Amino acid sequence: MKKGKKIYEGKAKILFDTDKPDLVIQEFKDDATAFDATKRGTIEQKGVMNNEISCALFRLLESKGIPTHFVKKLSEREMLVKKLDIVMVEVTIRNISAGGLSKLLGIEEGIVLKKPVLEYHYKNDGLHDPLINDYHIEMLGLATDKEMKKIKDYSFSVNEILKDFFNKVGLKLVDFKLEFGRHKGKILLGDEISPDTCRLWDKKTNEKLDKDRFRRDLGKIEEAYQEVLKRIKS
Repeated sequence: MKKGKKIYEGKAKILFDTDKPDLVIQEFKDDATAFDATKRGTIEQKGVMNNEISCALFRLLESKGIPTHFVKKLSEREMLVKKLDIVMVEVTIRNISAGGLSKLLGIEEGIVLKKPVLEYHYKNDGLHDPLINDYHIEMLGLATDKEMKKIKDYSFSVNEILKDFFNKVGLKLVDFKLEFGRHKGKILLGDEISPDTCRLWDKKTNEKLDKDRFRRDLGKIEEAYQEVLKRIKS
């Protein structure tokens, strides 16, 4: 597989084209950002750890019938993925109150929700990824009703699979973000699944083992990512 030119660079990843038009290489960076990139830093070896974690979790989801963009791991920092036309809707699933949900509704962190809460955000950095609903999605033409039903169904299925998996390795899946895209007429799960995109707390102590350690200057950031990777691989 020949690595071509850079076609996109985001906050945490770079995409390169390949000699196959339907496939791209996704490279994970050590850069860390928070609060709409107003806070920036580096988490040592984050790209290596997030690539490894994402590869493992994409393989798990594929084995459970969730179609993803993942093809194979190429190197420490790179995975080969299917090229997606990204749906400009981020999905957040929340199982325990934290972060944006606590801030939005003025509720304390750590409340186990009776049912998972699903949120949609418009992928637009200039607007700070505002919260939107099905009517906004239809108005903006971001996706069809059929596509959004797939996205919603996949998201809840991913939640059940990951909750069960993380529970078995002593972690609570507090909330997480998903991105989807179109590939040859089908909706696929894309992006990454890692401590950058998931809130993960230790099941016994509620210690935060995710990007909140960077956001909130809690220290031991690299150690938290390493702990998640260690448990996933155990």
